[in-house]
Amino acid sequence: MSVPVPSSVPGATMARLSALAVLIIWISFILVARGSARATLSPFDIAWLRFAFSGLVVLPLAWHFRHTWLPGLASGVDVAAAPRVAWQRALALGLTGGVGYSLLAYSGFFLAPAAHAAVLLPGSLPLWSTLGALLLLGERLTWPRVAGLALILAGGAAVAGASLLEALGGEGTWRGDLLFITASMTWALYGVLCRRWRVGALQATAAVALVALVLVVPVYALAVVAGAMQSRLGHAPLGELAFQAVYQGGLAMLVAGVAFTKVVAHYGPVRTTMFTAIVPPLAALAAVPVLGEPLAASALLGLACVTLGLLVGSGAVDWRRLAPGAAR
Repeated sequence: MSVPVPSSVPGATMARLSALAVLIIWISFILVARGSARATLSPFDIAWLRFAFSGLVVLPLAWHFRHTWLPGLASGVDVAAAPRVAWQRALALGLTGGVGYSLLAYSGFFLAPAAHAAVLLPGSLPLWSTLGALLLLGERLTWPRVAGLALILAGGAAVAGASLLEALGGEGTWRGDLLFITASMTWALYGVLCRRWRVGALQATAAVALVALVLVVPVYALAVVAGAMQSRLGHAPLGELAFQAVYQGGLAMLVAGVAFTKVVAHYGPVRTTMFTAIVPPLAALAAVPVLGEPLAASALLGLACVTLGLLVGSGAVDWRRLAPGAAR
């Protein structure tokens, strides 16, 4: 499934527009997902709506373009092995960028505040993307990236350390933090795999949506009917159901998924995640008036370290000028 980019829109311009779309959706995603924890639905309900809506939108398109989108997942593979490899790759992308990321992230929002999500979801993404690129793509580390990653680690440690201290008093925030970190790892792996396999944005997003539709939607529905899992889908207002389906399945999954994969294809997974420096501070600051969540000192310290690390790692700030005694 491929749609040619008009010749009037250069690749670099399309990549910048896609990056802007990712930033806007990711910031709003943190606020919406955290706000959803105060509404009716459970995290699995929200994920189910996300997968059902996106899968039903993509299914007819995937069927119409079945002769082009599936082979696009097996680029560079021998023709005889292409069908098998395409389905294997689709499954890997669906489990990382769809099922794994969504279930982990939504569950985290029910246990930890938005500021923690801002630091540990997009904030730690460059760390995991860099490790994945080192192992799977053979990319080499530069000193700015090393300095940036060190600051990101310090920011994550500030937030996680405070959560562990709270856990001694009976708080469960650390569990949400752990879920955010694991979700970030799965999304980073998804981006690295897209780059390694040279999968197009539409092919990757279609694979994620279809795998989630097949694996999660019927299984969760059967589990609820059988009484193995509790659902609040039947208790939620129609407006809440419609909003979650369209926002989570349409914007957060389909639009952001296509945009993110386009940016990864143009800039690479590590540089792409470095562009997200603006997400943690804006999302955490917006959570104060929008969600009424105050910023703790540990969250402020973590945000400062992660944001500076993202800027240093991307080259927007010269890390050598931050050292004591550096020439001014």
